[in-house]
Amino acid sequence: MIDDVEISIVLVERMRAALPMRAFTTKRLRKTLQSGSKREFPHQCGVTEVSYMGDEGGIICHLDFDFDDTKNTHVVSITHLWFDRRDPLAREIEAYCKHRIKRLKKLHRGMVPS
Repeated sequence: MIDDVEISIVLVERMRAALPMRAFTTKRLRKTLQSGSKREFPHQCGVTEVSYMGDEGGIICHLDFDFDDTKNTHVVSITHLWFDRRDPLAREIEAYCKHRIKRLKKLHRGMVPS
């Protein structure tokens, strides 16, 4: 098991109560988003919706980049985002992400060809 499901669900509920939330994308995520688009994606975005996709998918976030056209919805794992440390939930989110990444690395150790 990757996540503690109960803790994950509580975090999702707390995040939903705080929506919309300001977040920051990782460089890697921006590069991925830009590879399929002609537009420049900013570092900062808004999280408009949060869901728990079970142990396998983890917590996902719907992102808003304040673009005029909204034909594309960007949904990403919370592990690809950073939250302002002044945000009351930032420490809980960071702890969840660190735990999930650590468990995923442990689970997939030796499965990735070098």
